[in-house]
Amino acid sequence: MPNGPRPEDALDCLRAELVAGPSTTVVRTTRGAWLAFMRFGRRRFDTASASDSDGLLFQYGTYAFSGRPMFTVGLTRQFEVNNDDGEHDHYVQVHCELRYEPEPDLDALGSFDSWFFHGADADLDGWFAVMEERLVPLLDRRPAEIDLYEEPV
Repeated sequence: MPNGPRPEDALDCLRAELVAGPSTTVVRTTRGAWLAFMRFGRRRFDTASASDSDGLLFQYGTYAFSGRPMFTVGLTRQFEVNNDDGEHDHYVQVHCELRYEPEPDLDALGSFDSWFFHGADADLDGWFAVMEERLVPLLDRRPAEIDLYEEPV
């Protein structure tokens, strides 16, 4: 979508959403981070017109990415990066990871992932509603860690 923010500014946009809630205590819960991610996910960026050039990924599971097992909710935005000829070069992902101490009820959730692409003419609000249902057991919890980062993939 032309005239939106550039994908290079996406991490700063996500950070701004995380502090834009009604109070500083809101962002400290899963619900606060989820509301920030929904605001961020609704914002359109200046991306190529391909149907997979701007995507949202919701995923969770128990992983040991940081060295010890943690239940992790991954809220990710992925942008296609094209070369000077307009051809696909790579993707850049902006991540908000919420990590929780392992507990049997969280481990029982298993793992899950789902993509949404802005260019696919799908219902964003419907996708958000389905993903939020998956978050119900976590909405009022405080993550032990929140990590924001960007990486090429």
